[in-house]
Amino acid sequence: MKISKRQLFFFLACLAPLGKLVVLPTALAAYSKNDLLLPMLAQYLLQAAVVFCALLLAKRGLGLYELAAQTFGKIVAKILDTVLCAFLFYASLLPILEQRLFVQNIFYDTLPSLLAFAPFFLFAAYLMSKPLASFGRTWDILAPIAIFSLAGVLILSVGSADYAALLPTGAAGGSGFLRGTMSAFPWFFDGVFLLALLGKFNYEKGMAWQGALCYLAGGAAVLFFLATFYGIFQETAVNQLFAFAQTSKYFSGITVLGRIDYIFIIALSMALAFYCLLPAQAGVDLLLHAYGKPRYLPTILAVVLALVYFTVTSLADFRFEAVLKTVSGPLVWIFPVFTVALPPLCLLLRGKRREIS
Repeated sequence: MKISKRQLFFFLACLAPLGKLVVLPTALAAYSKNDLLLPMLAQYLLQAAVVFCALLLAKRGLGLYELAAQTFGKIVAKILDTVLCAFLFYASLLPILEQRLFVQNIFYDTLPSLLAFAPFFLFAAYLMSKPLASFGRTWDILAPIAIFSLAGVLILSVGSADYAALLPTGAAGGSGFLRGTMSAFPWFFDGVFLLALLGKFNYEKGMAWQGALCYLAGGAAVLFFLATFYGIFQETAVNQLFAFAQTSKYFSGITVLGRIDYIFIIALSMALAFYCLLPAQAGVDLLLHAYGKPRYLPTILAVVLALVYFTVTSLADFRFEAVLKTVSGPLVWIFPVFTVALPPLCLLLRGKRREIS
């Protein structure tokens, strides 16, 4: 089963932006000293170049393991897949923790028990046990949901925003720009995720630059949301966690119609449930591709990984701020190594379409 060009572009333009709408706006406002648009723009331009490089690799028609095996041998290929797999498992932790806290804080009036979110991890185990290439059809379904949810929230929010509050752009100076740009890396794993998709879609002429443009189109929507978010909350933006669920509640019609924005917030949460698990799915897929696929191994790996995520997120339930500061602070260097440096370096792999002996 192959992922189509349309499905891949749906992922880049419609699904990839969703993960940047929950906690990142608040964190970025804090780290960039409220000058959050330029760091986000810089990240998107950088990541679009990474997406271009990753899609360019697809011209060779091989998966990452085959490319590395033909260049350096099977042992090095297994090491590369294992290291990348470990990174993807790590990259999925923050989005899963975000999803858990988002659901707990937005959809419950009082703090729910630890087991209230347990069904999500059953869903995660099921999803991670499935082949990554089989989810192209899922992206077909999730893309209109993503567009619907983001457009709905923006329509309800723009009337409350004072966009002049964003001026003057660049007022935080170089330190705010660099700190904001660096702190945003944990939310940008889309380019390196494409490495796990190599061999699962057919490259078509112009696909690399078209994919990069689709990614930038999604980025433009995120930038507009950030502008709206800051235009509403301004200096208090650093205190508004779960940004996507905060901006639309000031819509004047809510006093008459009720919280109709919850239609869009629930739709976002549904799409995010799939998106936040993509790195973990990709990690399982890479591991199975490198070491073989015994009959029950995908299910065993998925169940074990879901239990690990359940345990870690439970332990971090009241320590989210500490986790966020660690991941986007002392450990942030891990992300550019994999999400910026690795895809362009993979262009040096010399693999060609043939059987590996």
